[in-house]
Order: sequence, then C-alpha cells, then structure tokens
Amino acid sequence: MTEKIKRGAEGEQLAVALLEEKGYQVLERNYRYRRSEIDLIVRRENWLVFVEVKTRSSSAFGFPEEFVDARQKKRILEGADYYQYITDWKGNVRYDIVAVNLESGSPRLFHIEDAFY
Repeated sequence: MTEKIKRGAEGEQLAVALLEEKGYQVLERNYRYRRSEIDLIVRRENWLVFVEVKTRSSSAFGFPEEFVDARQKKRILEGADYYQYITDWKGNVRYDIVAVNLESGSPRLFHIEDAFY
C-alpha cells in the first residue's frame, strides 16, 4: 500500500469518526458507479449526504478542500444521482467535504457542509 493510499484511508477513517460523532449514520464507503467514486454516503434524519474526503499532509500547495475540481464534482453528482435512483430516496440531499490536514502531527478536520452542487 502506497503512502498516498495509507494517508487517504487514515483521513477517511477520521472523517467517519467525526461524522458519527455528529450523529450521522454511514451508509456506504467508497461507493462506485461507473467512473464515479463517492468516499462516504451518510444519513442524518431526512438528509442524505454525499461526502468527499480530502486528506493532505501539508498545506504547502493549498488546503485539502481546494483539490475538489469541476470534473470530480461532476462525477460525484453522477454517482449520487444513480444512488438516489436505486434507493428511491425522496428526502433532502447535500454534498459535503471533510478536509483532513495531517500537518504537524495532530490531525485537523474541517466539515464543510453544502460544499457544492
């Protein structure tokens, strides 16, 4: 396993812990549909939330949340649309980012609600 994959898995686990602490129920991890991968699909009350987790070990080149580009958003939306279709979801939908910064040893997490559409 490469360092990048290990760092990503660590960030995802930290994001799961943060979201569960906030009362979200994790429905899916690493959900795939065609070319789309959604890191986390979580639910709280009448909200279905599609979460992109971005982990960085340094902010030298920017903050983690700045690395979600238009192409990735489009793919997430495609996967989210399909997930809503197959589950017949009729409630509210939101797209969040959990930015994980591992710089200086102590992880810092930022939950950005309604990050894009």
